[in-house]
Amino acid sequence: MSSSTIATTSTVLKAGNTAVITGASSGIGRSMALFCAGKGMTVWMVDVDAPELETAKELAMAKATDGSKVESRVVDVSDCDAMMKLSEEVYADGGNCHFLMNNAGVGKGGDAMTDMQTVAFTMGINTYGPIHGCLAFVPKMKESKQAGIIVNTGSKQGITMPPGNLTYNMSKAALKCYTEGLEHDLRSNDDSKHLRSALLIPGWVNTSIMLKSVRKDKLEKGEDFDPSTVFFHEDKPASGAWMPQQVIDFMLEELDKGLFYIVCPDNDVDRETDNLRMTWAMQDITQDRPPLSRWHPEYKDEFTEFLKTNKAQ
Repeated sequence: MSSSTIATTSTVLKAGNTAVITGASSGIGRSMALFCAGKGMTVWMVDVDAPELETAKELAMAKATDGSKVESRVVDVSDCDAMMKLSEEVYADGGNCHFLMNNAGVGKGGDAMTDMQTVAFTMGINTYGPIHGCLAFVPKMKESKQAGIIVNTGSKQGITMPPGNLTYNMSKAALKCYTEGLEHDLRSNDDSKHLRSALLIPGWVNTSIMLKSVRKDKLEKGEDFDPSTVFFHEDKPASGAWMPQQVIDFMLEELDKGLFYIVCPDNDVDRETDNLRMTWAMQDITQDRPPLSRWHPEYKDEFTEFLKTNKAQ
């Protein structure tokens, strides 16, 4: 494979290339779209929130340099046929996709007795959405023989599984599993070694995912919605959370290192603490502890000591 086909940020995120980004109306997706527009790329911004998507498109166009082209499409990523049609449109007349970011997500949670409508809705966007994106675009990206990167946006909650948001955790855990398998396939086959994938694992980020979830619930119930009642979002940032652009900057640095797992810290939690939390979670199996022992009262002191003992002095 020639150096010109190696998937690095410099070979992929450059003028003349094309990015397709879902969940692009706000947050991390919007920040990435603005970055790509500023690089002179053709940017396809995808979301279901038509008004916010139009505003985001205007911001991206303001960032655009000579040669940039910004397109926006209202597409439900949980609809595989709709994503296939989007792919056909992107690839019409010799088009291509060099950077695919499956970022659309919802924050719906619940416990083990969550109704199936909520489970299906959350899994449909958070898990099946990225799969649909990959099914629609990756085969064409393989055929192009051009360097490309696929980023799926996961979550730390899909690894450490904190109680209280089970459905969301399930959706992100399944996406982690899928993306790991995708990367193994890409690395193992000669016809796809010009491609690579990565699992973006944000920390606490000031996005509108929770705001949009609360707003949707309120509107479905015919109730008034007051954005100020939501704990945090992009226009009401929490001090402990990163801003979306910080996530993009960090992601690009990690991609440049060739990393697959892009585990983002935030202003409250550093990477070392994240690593120890994940290690403890996996050791529930190897140490024969009950699941989610980190949140069991009887393991509170042991977990605290585990952090204290293992954190670098």
